[in-house]
Amino acid sequence: MASQDILKRAVAQAAVDHVSGHFGTSAVIGVGTGSTADCFIDALALHRDSIAATVASSERSAARLRGCGLRVVELNDVASLPVYVDGADEIDSGFSMIKGGGGALTREKIVAAAAERFICIADASKRVQTLGRFPLPVEVIPMGRAYVTRRLAAIGGAPRLREGFVTDNGNLILDVHGLTIHDPVGLEQRINQIAGVVTVGLFAQRGADLLLLGTPQGVIEFRRA
Repeated sequence: MASQDILKRAVAQAAVDHVSGHFGTSAVIGVGTGSTADCFIDALALHRDSIAATVASSERSAARLRGCGLRVVELNDVASLPVYVDGADEIDSGFSMIKGGGGALTREKIVAAAAERFICIADASKRVQTLGRFPLPVEVIPMGRAYVTRRLAAIGGAPRLREGFVTDNGNLILDVHGLTIHDPVGLEQRINQIAGVVTVGLFAQRGADLLLLGTPQGVIEFRRA
């Protein structure tokens, strides 16, 4: 049985192969956050001299990209972003995802929205029938923490403050346990409308376009219809 680290490195290399068409051009590549995204950064670094620039979805990823010799630019300074590569905590057959285990969900969602194509890279354990086994992260303004906690409880979740954690945006994370998410788009809209919520880690309105799934049998590609 292949270890998760081996699977993550395999999908990271597959993602590099998919974005290689942008090497040697002026195109900017969006890069996500997390352990699988770290593997992608490491694989991307081998082509640093052919990559114009990258946009990072977190300070952590920006530091790793720069440490690997890759140029990092601000999304606000980019006219177009042809591709974004990131992992997921869970992804279903409809390409909706739970993201934010690393706490970068807001910036990840912004970069994903700006990208023309979103490539999700994940090991086989992340593909699920129904989202919700992984606690759903919700980024909240600090003064709204108690109010948002009550509202999330009212919709059937069990929110818990992520202790000792502050996002790159200076906010807090509530991890919502106990949800079974049959309507990811609807729940994403509902939670985003709660006053005090910055964003929810449901990526359903803008899900992945391509899933590169690492399995013991190799990397399997799933494309959005």
